[in-house]
Amino acid sequence: MPRSLVVLCFVILFIPLNTHAYGGLPDFTQLIENASPAVVKINTIEHAKKRAQPTLPNRQQDIPDIFRHLFEPRRSPEKNAHSMGSGFIISNDGYILTNHHVIADADEIQVRLIDRREFSAKIIGTDESSDLALLKIEGENLPTLTFADDKELKVGEWVVAIGSPFGLDFSASAGIVSAIGRSIPSERNVNYVPFIQTDVAINPGNSGGPLFNLEGEVVGINSQIYTRSGGSIGLSFAIPASLAQNVVKQLRENGRVQRGWLGVVIQEVDRDLAASFGLDKPAGALIAQMDPEGPASKSGLKVGDVIIKFGESEIQVSGDLPHAVGAVLPGKKVPVTLIRKAKKKIINVKVGALNGEHLVVANIEDPTVVDGRLGLVVGSLDATMKKSWQLNGGVVVKQVAADSAGAKAGIMPGDIIAQLGFDQVKSVKDFNAIQKALPANHLVPIRFFRRGKPAFRTIKIEE
Repeated sequence: MPRSLVVLCFVILFIPLNTHAYGGLPDFTQLIENASPAVVKINTIEHAKKRAQPTLPNRQQDIPDIFRHLFEPRRSPEKNAHSMGSGFIISNDGYILTNHHVIADADEIQVRLIDRREFSAKIIGTDESSDLALLKIEGENLPTLTFADDKELKVGEWVVAIGSPFGLDFSASAGIVSAIGRSIPSERNVNYVPFIQTDVAINPGNSGGPLFNLEGEVVGINSQIYTRSGGSIGLSFAIPASLAQNVVKQLRENGRVQRGWLGVVIQEVDRDLAASFGLDKPAGALIAQMDPEGPASKSGLKVGDVIIKFGESEIQVSGDLPHAVGAVLPGKKVPVTLIRKAKKKIINVKVGALNGEHLVVANIEDPTVVDGRLGLVVGSLDATMKKSWQLNGGVVVKQVAADSAGAKAGIMPGDIIAQLGFDQVKSVKDFNAIQKALPANHLVPIRFFRRGKPAFRTIKIEE
């Protein structure tokens, strides 16, 4: 073997590995040791309800004495319902943050620290929309955790969770941030939390526990998992620290949380809609429906506007808008940047208070029909429908011709068309006139209602 080759092999064998280049893992031991004393296990008890057994009071006098005791009212005790979760102490006088769903319906709440001390907790306030709850235990000089500035959080960053999965007290798990700003509507279709997605192993019992950065600061509160088995599959979601701090402040001061409200129904902007509205790429939140008495309507926003910025928040996707609006206190004026008829506008909107009202769906009247360039047979609406859906007008689709412009746009019988292009459709006469004037071979927006829900799509007349 040549001498030069022998020397080269020797050198290669003794080159030390660069742990940074090979992705050396961080050491979590000190973080876990320092943070664990302020993490708590939460046990809840929901008292059993007593149920009376059936009786025969009207005929009881006819029952022989020896059998009468069988029909007297009896109460059979049921077992109390127990559940568990996690939480963490945020002040040395005993305020604890956890999830709303951890303590929902609880009659008793017990808090346990890692040093085995136990306390009874009372509820200061809960916020179902953000799935957060603030508890209080009586104590002094308790260990606490601090919140991080979650705006500095980046995808790929290491994070650590501590909690009690499946009742296994004060377990730690680690992973990375998978995504930021995830929109996950709740069962009530509420979408005010821009979740932090991680691949940290989170399981039942971790709910309400803290998610840490490598500095030992809380960047999020573990809240949800996506699973098909009931256990972790690497998709977990945490409530950002900044949102939690706002909720805590309001719960401590008022016992409840106020959120901003615009009174709009929005939808995503796809490539075709972006082209039809004059956007160079899909972005923003498209207003598909408005409450005529809502703050958006009163401030001058219109159906068909595409909101691309709300205050200082860029609206990249439609789910960004509820996050931005919900963080604003009612009564505040916020500049809203939007695209209207391919032109950018800025309108100051006075944000209202969330009230949770919903539109009502009504029945469709049998109409007089009209046909046209879109391949749609449409008819008029009755006054009840217009009032219930808060519409100034519109037409109902009765038939859709195969391979027509309407069919290719996905329009179906029963849809209520309220807008063609940038023109409002108030009657069958309007619809007929507007469709005749539509340009050929161009994408134009069409707004309609389907089973009570508004939507925008694009339609193209090929001639």
